[in-house]
Amino acid sequence: MMPNIVMGSKTYGLLAYLYGPGRRDEHTDPHLVASFDGFAPDPGRDIDASLKQLQTVLDMRVDQLGRARRPAKHVWHCSVRTAPDDRPLTEEEWAEVARRVVAATGIAPDGDPDGCRWVAVRHATDHIHIVATTVRGDLTQARLRKDYPRAQAACRTIEKEWGLRQLNPGDGTAAKEPTNREKHKAQRLGQEDTSRQRLRDAVRQALAGARDEEEFFARLEAAGVLVNRKTGPSGDTLGYSVALVGERDSAGEPVFFGGYRLAPDLTLPRIRRRLQVPLDDRTADDQSAAPAGGGRTPGGRRSPAATARLWAADVAAEALDVLDSETPADAAAVTEATGEVLDALAATALPAQKQQLLAAARAYERASRSHVRAANSSARSVRSAARAVLSGGYAGNRGPDGSAAATLLSLLVLLVIATGRWHAEQGHRQQAAAAREAAAHLRAAYRHAAARPMAVLQERGRALPPQVRERQERAVRRAVPGEGAHPLLAAPEFDALAAALAEAEAAGHDPKALLERARSWRELDSADSETAVLTWRVRHIAKLPHPAAADGARPGPASAPAAPATPVTPAGPRRRR
Repeated sequence: MMPNIVMGSKTYGLLAYLYGPGRRDEHTDPHLVASFDGFAPDPGRDIDASLKQLQTVLDMRVDQLGRARRPAKHVWHCSVRTAPDDRPLTEEEWAEVARRVVAATGIAPDGDPDGCRWVAVRHATDHIHIVATTVRGDLTQARLRKDYPRAQAACRTIEKEWGLRQLNPGDGTAAKEPTNREKHKAQRLGQEDTSRQRLRDAVRQALAGARDEEEFFARLEAAGVLVNRKTGPSGDTLGYSVALVGERDSAGEPVFFGGYRLAPDLTLPRIRRRLQVPLDDRTADDQSAAPAGGGRTPGGRRSPAATARLWAADVAAEALDVLDSETPADAAAVTEATGEVLDALAATALPAQKQQLLAAARAYERASRSHVRAANSSARSVRSAARAVLSGGYAGNRGPDGSAAATLLSLLVLLVIATGRWHAEQGHRQQAAAAREAAAHLRAAYRHAAARPMAVLQERGRALPPQVRERQERAVRRAVPGEGAHPLLAAPEFDALAAALAEAEAAGHDPKALLERARSWRELDSADSETAVLTWRVRHIAKLPHPAAADGARPGPASAPAAPATPVTPAGPRRRR
């Protein structure tokens, strides 16, 4: 059950809309289900009542104050909507909802004879509109501080009592939703997203890995966004707003949105705090330099996109450990900065993956905010990785690019799941739900990115000599005691895992030690395919060359030696929750 509260100044205008046909003739049988005294005129069901009469009744206390004393915004409007899968509520139940909401929010407290005047209008099966004027019977203003969280609390109680879908309580960190007017405008123009959402994406992508404020604004302007910087007498920037080119209001002026209208963490002070994180001056190629030619093309030239994604994968693996930290500030920093990596990936995605990555970034932005103040120092490597992904540019789904993208996405899925679990432990239910939604989109993007390189690896695994394959099967059974090895050996992806272990063995690694280290990383049990995730982890830990045969070349012998590498020795297990 979802309440939404707005303040206004025109009682008659709001009533005319609620009792009218709606913007698209969606209103059906508008009528009152409850009112402050049970006797308010109902223009929907009473042929002798009019909108003017109902307005006069509601505005009586406001008019008694006189024009000079009446508040500028005296109309309190709260819509309450059930979830799509909830049962339809009866008239009496909707009346009870209205009475409990106005009592909880301070509009008309229980037992208060001077409560505000209000009515509840129903013109659809799944929601009502509560209209109240905020002047009380004693001609004082109603105390409406924290009316929204109180309305939410009342709705959560009703959901539990009535067996409705229980939604997650809010904590005041959610971004503002587009208005109905914005949604209708986008539909009229044939646009999938509202201007607010498109600007929110643009600001987040400009902020991802930005080194300083000037770079942030320069990126926005380079993306074709109109930027209006508010400056003080000293010339310092005090705030900013953004608009889309060509987006005009009725007066022909650009439609600007300030940072706070986009999201709570996109105000200039919050952006400046994030930009205080010093970024690593070394390039992604310096960070991810590795033996065995990992991420290089057959000719030895490293793809910038693959290099950046492999470095980001290393950072994501390290970030999993930070979420195990006992310091909430460090974990909050990782959850916040992870959003920048997702924004960078969405900005550099090819069309085939862009939709899912953009959806993941949009869902995760809710998970990136909480009331836990982030420790900026813990965000350095993650923000630097986001910068590297943007600098590396676009990555396709062939050869090193596709394999590096699959490696990064497989780790990001686990990182986002771990983020959701951390939020759940902190009691951040909405953020935890947002992380789960983002993980679902990342899984879809991973499956697309991994399809081609995984097929190449599976072909290599099927071509392994019998004795080599048997040796890898024994390594799995030694590394995974008991019955745990059977699902890995029976999975369709085992061919790819066997190929990875064989290549690593030829390069001087111990397959058993590699598997033990790969399995020690957290969140393995939440993967769609444990065998597939282990394949990418093994290849990543061993720094194996990525399967260039995905470009169409016939794969070479899977057991061919790779470049010399430092053998992996068993490492202590990472801490688990």
